Amino acid sequence: MSSDTLVAASAKPMILALLLSGESYGYQILQRVHRVSGGELEWSSAMIYPVLRRLEKEGLIRSDWRVSGENRMRRYYRLTDLGRGESAKEKARWLSVNGALRKAWATAGAEE
Repeated sequence: MSSDTLVAASAKPMILALLLSGESYGYQILQRVHRVSGGELEWSSAMIYPVLRRLEKEGLIRSDWRVSGENRMRRYYRLTDLGRGESAKEKARWLSVNGALRKAWATAGAEE
C-alpha cells in the first residue's frame, strides 16, 4: 500500500473524528487535519470534497450552505447519528490495526 493509499484510507475516519467535536466547513477541516497531524498530512481541496460528498451520500454527514461571519457562503458539514456510530466503528478498527502493528514491530525488534 502506498503512502497515498494509506492517506486516502484514513480520510473517512479522520473526517468523522474531526466532526465529532462539531460542524465544520471544508477548508476548516483541511486546516484541522494539518494541525492534528502535526503537519504530517497535507490534504488538498481536490481530495477532501469528493470524500465529503461520498460521506453525505452514505448518510454519515449532512451539509447546508450558510453565510459565515465573514459574509461568505460556506458549506457546513455535521455528523448524523449514523455517522457517530460509524465513527466509533472506525476508531475501533484503526486502534486494532495500530495495536497489532505495535506488537508486530515490538516482536520484530526483540528478534533482531
